[in-house]
Amino acid sequence: MGYRVAVVGATGAVGSELLNILDERNFPADEVIALASARSAGKEVSFGDRGTLRVQALEAFDFDGVDVALFSPGASVSAEFAPKAAAQGCVVIDNTSHFRMEPDIPLIVPEVNSHALMGFRERNIIANPNCSTIQLVMALKPLHDIAAIRRVVVSTYQSVSGGGTEAMDELFEHTKAIYMNDKKQPEIFRKPIPFNVIPQIDVPVADGLYKEEWKMVVETQKILDPSIQVCATAVRVPVFVGHSESVNVEFLTPISVQEARDALYEFEGIVVIDDYENYEYVTPIECVGEFAVFVSRLRVDPTVEHGLNLWVVSDNLRKGAALNAVQIAETLVSEGYL
Repeated sequence: MGYRVAVVGATGAVGSELLNILDERNFPADEVIALASARSAGKEVSFGDRGTLRVQALEAFDFDGVDVALFSPGASVSAEFAPKAAAQGCVVIDNTSHFRMEPDIPLIVPEVNSHALMGFRERNIIANPNCSTIQLVMALKPLHDIAAIRRVVVSTYQSVSGGGTEAMDELFEHTKAIYMNDKKQPEIFRKPIPFNVIPQIDVPVADGLYKEEWKMVVETQKILDPSIQVCATAVRVPVFVGHSESVNVEFLTPISVQEARDALYEFEGIVVIDDYENYEYVTPIECVGEFAVFVSRLRVDPTVEHGLNLWVVSDNLRKGAALNAVQIAETLVSEGYL
């Protein structure tokens, strides 16, 4: 049996990846529909090796008969249209931040907490976590299973693609302008992004946090364990694709580097590349186009009783967004929810 699948926000960076991954993973779809705003209606978008799709206007679209919709159009658009689609019987998997912290909407990373899908029919909406949260909980889950985590301190090095196509364009155009001796004022970012790092992502919330940092705290607790303390600093770096994280983990009980390495090796979706003597570790440029979350630089933190450090890298447009959404849809199929 094939399904009718809609991709909302099909002209954006994540929407493009959603279409690519649906094709690459041979999702059982009889029909895939590309949706975007009315101004994009009529445009053609690539559907992997299957050719192109003509974009339809979201505002005029009827979701009756659509089995699943993968939303990535921006939070305000999802807030308006996701409930409408869900009310027509379509299962919505939403990649925006709008529904993530609503208690009756599951926040899912399939390898970590697919059990939380139970009851999703109450709203017919499933939330996809923040990109930086996804790769963090992927690395933490197998460790938490063998030694309970007390506290996590994470510093992110997040690529500009997390800010969308316009952010990627700004990095490219403003970098080029520097070489042309043509200084440009930042528009998407609050500080110049070429050859710089910016310790701010999203808007201020409270207690000195920006929203990206707050998301990592509350989403990690919702997905993994509400008792885990999380301290996050989110930084935008001049990289096009691929988020990196320096993660310090404090456990309640002893755990060795080898035990951690073995647990990570065995965990679905994790690839461990870690040989510091031979300079083997993963950088963002090497993770682009990959499905996995990569872990490197595993080592003891001698400053706490039970502490480890690790380096975590992933393609934020794939596992950090589009791939995770498609995996949720695949889980719905395999578990008989669709």
